[in-house]
Amino acid sequence: HQTDILLVDDRKENLLTLEAALASPRYRLFKASSGDEALRYLLDHEPALILMDVQMPGLDGYETANLIKNSHRTREIPIIFVTALNLDEHYVHRAYDHGAVDYVYKPFDVHILRSKVSVFVDLAEKSRRLVSAEVALREAEAKERERKIAQLELTSMRHE
Repeated sequence: HQTDILLVDDRKENLLTLEAALASPRYRLFKASSGDEALRYLLDHEPALILMDVQMPGLDGYETANLIKNSHRTREIPIIFVTALNLDEHYVHRAYDHGAVDYVYKPFDVHILRSKVSVFVDLAEKSRRLVSAEVALREAEAKERERKIAQLELTSMRHE
């Protein structure tokens, strides 16, 4: 099954570069050209990872990440910031304060980007499998309780 990844950048050529770097049958890539467009996408989707440019007109990467992290539904989605800026410590700290899990500097090394993305996708897949197993276990326990109750009721009816 494919894992969804959201790419957010106001420059089409940057989105195409990210898309080419991450092209894989394993991933389904969605592109947003603004913070607003990314937030609209997140209303109906829950990607495993977001790669987002820091500098964008309108909502910048920090503001968009802040809104994502303030929503109960999307706060767990990891965000990797992609930036051309050689950021000093203040900006790096600000990014982590706004929910970034990592930074990639443009121009990026494709191998490093793929490795970082792969780690977060693997974590998301393991987390989803864990949640599915937990749900299945709860359902099995509920069925077992219902079976025991029905058995007790049947035994009780026989003794009447």
